[in-house]
Amino acid sequence: MKSRSQDQSLSDSRELDRSYDPLTGNPRSKPNKKTIKQRFLKLLPCYHSGSSPSINQTGSITDEGELPTVCYRPEGLDNLVQQTKFSKKELQVLYRGFKNECPSGVVNEDMFKTIYSQFFPLGDSSMYAHFLFEAFDTHNNGLVSFEDFAVSLSIILRGSITDKLNWAFNLYDLNKDGCITKEEMTDIMHSIYNMMGKHTYPSIKESGPREHVDIFFQKMDKNKDGVVTIEEFLETCQKDQNIMQSMNLFDNVI
Repeated sequence: MKSRSQDQSLSDSRELDRSYDPLTGNPRSKPNKKTIKQRFLKLLPCYHSGSSPSINQTGSITDEGELPTVCYRPEGLDNLVQQTKFSKKELQVLYRGFKNECPSGVVNEDMFKTIYSQFFPLGDSSMYAHFLFEAFDTHNNGLVSFEDFAVSLSIILRGSITDKLNWAFNLYDLNKDGCITKEEMTDIMHSIYNMMGKHTYPSIKESGPREHVDIFFQKMDKNKDGVVTIEEFLETCQKDQNIMQSMNLFDNVI
């Protein structure tokens, strides 16, 4: 017999993806058109099992190349509404698209890189995708769950300017020690230049990453100690009109 908590988890998950009608108990009919949110979720790869059999949450073993029907369930809709700035309806649409693309419910780094590379065919996006994945992987377990994705997406799309800047700072602070070094920013800039490729117009100079790092530190490093703190980062960005405009770029995406 299932425990009450297991039943509640199943109920929350079914409510989240709207896979049943709460009045009749019958499955809902599938929508005919994909929304912008669902198309956005094409960015996300699924976490596939490896070459050896694996055990899912229910304890059953999956063969090579076979995905379990569900191997991870979100904690529940109400919790995510409190943690994000999405409505219940928006979360249901996001989760339905996420589950369609990722039946196992989680994304690993290798598949994230594979999908991300399709958007930059002329360059090598693997390093930047690695940094981006680590920013989404808030639990540092090598996987991005729907909760991880929804919380970060909420900050990027609906967060305050301070929230968005803090998220960006965390992306650039590669070792998460509370400051950005020249070495970290150089790695970030090289990953961006590699991602854009050598066939861009106007062409990218070899000295481009170093020049951008120098400009970044001239603006940000107020006390000239060789590192940029979150306070310096926030103060400088909030006074830069171009940065402020870019922070609002995705406000109306969904």
